Amino acid sequence: MDAARIAVVGGSLGGLTAACLLRDDGHDVRVYERSSRELEQRGAGIGFLEATYRYLVERTELPLDEVSISTDWIRHLDRHGKVAHALEHRYLFSSWNAVYRQLLEHWDLDRYHLGHEIVSIEQRDEFAIAVCADGTRIEADLVVCADGVGSTLRGQFQPDASQGYAGYVAWRGMVPEADLPSEIAGQLTDAITYYVYANSHILVYPIPGIDGSVEPGDRLINFVWYRNYLEGAEFEDLMTDVDGHRRDLSLPPGSVAPHHDAEVRAHAAARLPPVIANVVEHTEDLFVQVVYDIEVDKMVFGNACLLGDAAFAVRPHAAAGTAKAAEDGWALARHLRASEGVPEALAAWEPEQLALGRQLLERTRRIGRRSQIDNTWTPGDPEFIFGLHAPGD
Repeated sequence: MDAARIAVVGGSLGGLTAACLLRDDGHDVRVYERSSRELEQRGAGIGFLEATYRYLVERTELPLDEVSISTDWIRHLDRHGKVAHALEHRYLFSSWNAVYRQLLEHWDLDRYHLGHEIVSIEQRDEFAIAVCADGTRIEADLVVCADGVGSTLRGQFQPDASQGYAGYVAWRGMVPEADLPSEIAGQLTDAITYYVYANSHILVYPIPGIDGSVEPGDRLINFVWYRNYLEGAEFEDLMTDVDGHRRDLSLPPGSVAPHHDAEVRAHAAARLPPVIANVVEHTEDLFVQVVYDIEVDKMVFGNACLLGDAAFAVRPHAAAGTAKAAEDGWALARHLRASEGVPEALAAWEPEQLALGRQLLERTRRIGRRSQIDNTWTPGDPEFIFGLHAPGD
């Protein structure tokens, strides 16, 4: 198809990947980000699946080992820290910041518009108009809505979309490798390390440093700890931050109320294997991400579409959230190349991406139920291997 005017709403990993791909195909692409400054997530770790790193490898020729860390083992510890099960399996891990910086380096910053909060989309016969909070109107042949788990535009297009709290949250944190005792760090840098116990589990793995360095000694040790909180008063109290404000999606570093910070550290010392408890103890600022399920029954609305977490927010257990967003972008670019126009491309793209989102959401729900409720997680079970399309894929 001929070059189109494309507005991408949301400048995070999914939006940037889609923008880069569509620009490379000759389209006139601009990114609109609500934040007034470049994004950051304090280096939070991500499983680095192929769909996520594919753009950097294929289009920028960036060596994978400059933006990620490979591990060779999946290890499960017992309560005393001894290895209860080990499986030789290679994973790649990176950090949100490291990938974001690399994508941004390959984008024209004159086309990355900060401080543009898109609040609605107006449809016309052959184009759409993105309306900013300040009244600015942006006309485009295609609007790609990649505005994340709290998507304003999903609320416009799918106000009754299925969404809900999963019953648990992810406590997270990172520690500089150099800040840990050498014997502790040495046990955690060549593997993803799990401890699974009643109605909870924690995983620990190495990621690039805050500055993106992957050199030994500069890296971070990242943990994700899933803990159940009853919906209602218990959950409400957790999500009330240090200043008394109720948060919906997350508690950023430095905002956790002191009594919850103290409780989670005490629980780590009492219940976790010493090597993992040591990581929690050395974490300066804990933070919390709420685990939600969000599912839509449509992703295309005239000349606009929902992409990534704006359509499906999946539980993190497959490490595939960023990969799903990137795959949405790759598929969109492919269908636009093969079609005569935007409507035809979107009509072919939507059923494929709906099917992918639904199967991924169901798989991560099943893993969450087995680990947090049913207690049927068996070390070595292949269902728990990371992957986008299927475990290990």
